[in-house]
Amino acid sequence: MPVQVFTPDYWEDACKHLARKDRVMRRLIPQFGDACLESRGDAFTTLARSIVGQQISVKSAQAVWDRFARLPRRMTPATVLKLKVDDMRAAGLSARKVEYLVDLALHFANGTVHVDAWKNMDDEDIIAELVAIRGIGRWTAEMFLMFHLLRPNVLPLDDAGLIAGISHNYFSGESVSRSDAREVAAAWSPYCSVATWYIWRSLEPVPVAY
Repeated sequence: MPVQVFTPDYWEDACKHLARKDRVMRRLIPQFGDACLESRGDAFTTLARSIVGQQISVKSAQAVWDRFARLPRRMTPATVLKLKVDDMRAAGLSARKVEYLVDLALHFANGTVHVDAWKNMDDEDIIAELVAIRGIGRWTAEMFLMFHLLRPNVLPLDDAGLIAGISHNYFSGESVSRSDAREVAAAWSPYCSVATWYIWRSLEPVPVAY
């Protein structure tokens, strides 16, 4: 079954706002045509993929994910909780990642994360729910807000690519502190997610998808 792909309805307004407010954005945005943030799959699968992909290359992550995803009939919290640890390890998952995936499945299965309420919750409250799950830190939660929930105003200051891109585009390659980055991003609000996406593109033209 093909995965449904969702794109943000605010993208065009965001691009106009950013081009008006920021000279770098004015230059970057036209370079990437109609490409934009995309959300696909469901919340559980998106977070499971992010755990599987931690600290390994994109190619390795995809290979491990493909093997892991074949284990349950469908990728749901309930089916993951029924998997044998040995089978998960044989798919290429470390013992720690197996623990993280089980903890993720438990949080979803017992309703500790309020998926249906997220659309009415603010970003920080959702981050607080997500970082309570083992293996999910603030950066992963912020990527989830951007790529799954398509939240418009996330500024992931722990992201090395964002900091490198701000250094390259705004400071001629000089090193940049978090407060420098925050200062640059003041002009991006309320569309920091969109600006961040374009900063990433300036370094790596192929869009990231989660």
